[in-house]
Amino acid sequence: MTSKFPVYYLVLDLEMSGPDPEYNEIVQIGAVLCNSNWKELGRFITNVYPENVKGFSSASEKIHDLSLADLENAPMLFDALESFEKWILKTLTIPEFQKENKFRDIILSGQSVMYDINFLRAGYNKQKVKWLFNHTQLDLHTLSWFLFRILEENGFEMPRNRSLGAIASFFELEREGDTHNALEDAVLTKECLAGVMSYIPYLKYEEEE
Repeated sequence: MTSKFPVYYLVLDLEMSGPDPEYNEIVQIGAVLCNSNWKELGRFITNVYPENVKGFSSASEKIHDLSLADLENAPMLFDALESFEKWILKTLTIPEFQKENKFRDIILSGQSVMYDINFLRAGYNKQKVKWLFNHTQLDLHTLSWFLFRILEENGFEMPRNRSLGAIASFFELEREGDTHNALEDAVLTKECLAGVMSYIPYLKYEEEE
């Protein structure tokens, strides 16, 4: 299905040093950039060395399997954000002077994406970098709830939870490893979002006669 809306989807996944965006920090950024028809345009991955090493929790390390030693040669957040934005500009062939206008066409997407956006915005604020992205968000967790309710009402058996693994399994997809990698999860989320959106042509309103 061809979209009428001139947007890009930036499917985002972050790994963090802990759960609090005011205290903990981003340690890995993974992203997939897609056009309005969910065709993949490019991928991005970088580790990030946290400024607040005291906030680096062992519980989070068990999730993403990144130690401080693994992050030793990684860029600090300011440089990582600069690389992230330069990748977007290069992928979309946008000149620097058009960045502010064109970034408004980019919709941040992901699984429970508000959590990632809160961390990313906190990072932007701490580094005093201007936030330019579209305020519209596309959340797989919410969209899958809506889709699964519709399908369930039509007699289909749906997953009992909406974890990324459960949603991916519905679309016959799966994570390759046991630990979370930001790029791998972004790619998997992108495939799931494309799967959810593929149902749009079938969800048409018909008036009763």
